[in-house]
Amino acid sequence: MSDLPVPILMYHSVADAPNDATRTLSVTPGAFAEQMALIAELRFTPVTTTELAAHWRGGRPLPPRPVLITFDDGYEGVHRHALPLLARQDFPATLFVSTGWLRGAHDTGGGLDTMLDWPQVRRLAARGVEIGGHSHTHPQLDQLDDGALAEELSRCTEIVAGEVGSRPVSFAYPYGYSSRRVRAAVRAAGYAQALAVGNGLARRAQGPYALRRVTVRRGTDAEEFTRLLRGRALGRAFARDRALTRGYALVRRTRRAGLVVGKAGRPRG
Repeated sequence: MSDLPVPILMYHSVADAPNDATRTLSVTPGAFAEQMALIAELRFTPVTTTELAAHWRGGRPLPPRPVLITFDDGYEGVHRHALPLLARQDFPATLFVSTGWLRGAHDTGGGLDTMLDWPQVRRLAARGVEIGGHSHTHPQLDQLDDGALAEELSRCTEIVAGEVGSRPVSFAYPYGYSSRRVRAAVRAAGYAQALAVGNGLARRAQGPYALRRVTVRRGTDAEEFTRLLRGRALGRAFARDRALTRGYALVRRTRRAGLVVGKAGRPRG
């Protein structure tokens, strides 16, 4: 069983004219086409999240130079722009949907830009895109109490299963944040693996519920994208992101502790 590191690419919106809320984490259709061509040219082979986890769990064979192409949230451009390019290269991918953000019967109105609808999600699934969970309303999961956390996970799972016809087994944490409690809840909800961010290559030693990804942004050019695939200079490329993440994690832990203490001190009745 290979324990070589694997690049997991994290995309969000694929759009020519994204709105301000999604601009930084969007890529243009032209850039996405160039990046898919580079994956083929460099002889990387895309696999789904489930396929990678199955290899690290039980030795299921992987192709040489595997890479994962993942999308978070569920923006309409994944169907409009990314799907034809994925189909042209015969590349699988994984889409992690926030079920309350998608257009249709379960829409809570929280989507940040034009979102997918469920017929589009089903067409993506039919073309080889694995559909995973990304919560229902995209909250900061580690800031929720146990009941709200369980509801976010179960609601997402049930909606995906009902709309797509199969239960999702892969999960991505909204904002990339998790904690031991959140990871345990994701596992208890029936997910077999989960992805964070971390901006590093994924390794088996990270465990199935904390696999790292690298962020592809609007400013990611061909040279940087090649470095992401090869795992080169990631420390320098994402040093600022990591420092901000560590600092914010401390703030979040302090905030969470304050919430727990505050609840414990409230009178009941």
